[in-house]
Amino acid sequence: MNKLSWFSRFLIRLRHWEFWPFNVLYFPVGFYYTWLAIKKGSLFFFTSSNPSIEYGGMLGEKKSDVYDLIPNKYLPEMSFFEPSQLEEASKYAKQLSYPVIVKPNIGERGNLVEKLNNQSDLEAYVTQCTVPFIIQELITYPVELGVFYVRMPNEKKGRVTSVVMKEFLSVKGDGLHTVNELLHENQRALLQIDFTHPRLAGKLEKVPANGEIVRIESIGNHCRGTTFLDMNHTIDDQLNEAIDQLASEIKGFYFGRFDLKCQSMDTLRRLTDFKILELNGAGAEPGHIYQPGFSLWTAYKDILWHLNALAEISYQNKKRGYPYWPFSRGLKKIREIRRYNRTMKT
Repeated sequence: MNKLSWFSRFLIRLRHWEFWPFNVLYFPVGFYYTWLAIKKGSLFFFTSSNPSIEYGGMLGEKKSDVYDLIPNKYLPEMSFFEPSQLEEASKYAKQLSYPVIVKPNIGERGNLVEKLNNQSDLEAYVTQCTVPFIIQELITYPVELGVFYVRMPNEKKGRVTSVVMKEFLSVKGDGLHTVNELLHENQRALLQIDFTHPRLAGKLEKVPANGEIVRIESIGNHCRGTTFLDMNHTIDDQLNEAIDQLASEIKGFYFGRFDLKCQSMDTLRRLTDFKILELNGAGAEPGHIYQPGFSLWTAYKDILWHLNALAEISYQNKKRGYPYWPFSRGLKKIREIRRYNRTMKT
């Protein structure tokens, strides 16, 4: 059990805003969003931001549709399955060879994303999964990044506005204490890790050797204990050129974040030795703001800057012939997303 009391967890979150619930952090942003919606003439102005992505990529888009926009040379090997296709999924996973990554075709914030190590893991996942899912090749490049890109439709070139490096939750053994005991000395783990999850089965009781590093999570999501490190100092002309070239090969993409793995920042600047894990559209965040100790005031400034850029891109695309969704269609989409999210939790 988590030894930290509810009150202690509350105090930690109060002092470290990076752990605040999404709705709490973004509550003040809602007022600025409302002003932008009035200014741009639609509550759903963002739907024209990335014309090739449903709903602009704010929520509920199919990953399969987004992957279809990206040249295959930049993607891991992958295939898509219905919840009932255990036999087909098993054959494909063996073809890729374990471990593999599985994720729902529609999902967000790391929900139902897992690293599977064997056939038993896959059978358990498919048995519990109620929605279409993807089996994806595990990419082993050592550096995982979130790279945010923005381009105004009336400009020929865009630019990188945020780079975050992901540091996975790990513990360092001392030869004396179990993984469970070491994790209980880590506030991030206590706040963000589900100690009862099957992925930790058999791992918590191990006593790692002195100096041994044990990775707890393999999914680079902040909600699952990953530390986000601000790497904006790495943004330079060469990186801007590379990401702009990459984005130019994706039809109708103007605003969002590449989640990718690469050998190094230098290889990414050359567009070699990297793979795109996901492409997030209008709903993406500039991940560097979650750097531990990052100023809340500066974080809000960065969030609002990106939101304003989203509104301007959307408005320019509207003038270019990509209209905002009407209110009825946008509301229908929200209801569909809510129904789908309830399905995922059953």
